Amino acid sequence: MTALFTLDAVTFKVPGRTLLEGIDLELPAGRITGLIGHNGSGKSTLLKLLARQTRPAEGTISFQGCPLPDWTARGLARRLAYLPQNLPAAEGLTVRELAALGRYPWHGALGRPGPEDLAATEGALGACGLQVFADRRVDTLSGGEAQRAWLAMLIAQEADSLLLDEPISALDIAHQVEVLALVQRLCRDRARSVVVVLHDLNMAARFCDHIVALKGGALAFEGPPRELLTPERLHAIYGTRMEVMTRADGSPVALPA
Repeated sequence: MTALFTLDAVTFKVPGRTLLEGIDLELPAGRITGLIGHNGSGKSTLLKLLARQTRPAEGTISFQGCPLPDWTARGLARRLAYLPQNLPAAEGLTVRELAALGRYPWHGALGRPGPEDLAATEGALGACGLQVFADRRVDTLSGGEAQRAWLAMLIAQEADSLLLDEPISALDIAHQVEVLALVQRLCRDRARSVVVVLHDLNMAARFCDHIVALKGGALAFEGPPRELLTPERLHAIYGTRMEVMTRADGSPVALPA
């Protein structure tokens, strides 16, 4: 199976500082990959590189077997959807109008939405449980509802791969679970691939199939959540002692020691 992304010796620099250095990585397709690490470890920088929002100083990135720079803008948008951490204003837009923006790669700025676009938009609203809010303005919704509206836009885009930068950072615990459960359903029921930046280690372990941990701009761990959640590995990544306990369902959970 072709990897979702393949990174070869990827380095990214800003004046006076190297944010990522020599990253060799292969991200699996058809799974949820969580990017974790301490603040400033390079998680969001890596996601922006994957989204082609910026370019590496050195090294190469391929998406679905093709070098990332070789994709046309429209071709990439039809296969890859990106939700940044700092979302643009949606003032005045209804939930349905926001979701419909996801159809832009298919009909263009001057194209008129056709039946396929309308069906994709309504399907996205249904997948996110937003039919009842479809005519509400996005800026009147709760945080969790608004986050689902943005996810509906990505679903309407019908890209088979999603990049999400801290989609739960501003939400309470109930809405964090709600949004990540939705992402998990998308991956499993609609055969989507997801790469998501998360701060919460236990949320990453609960909802992700694959974990990539960064430390100081370098790759510190790659593998399944169960292999990550050991006191030794967590200390190596975060520099603090953590205790790993087992919940009633048998899954591990990490707590500060």
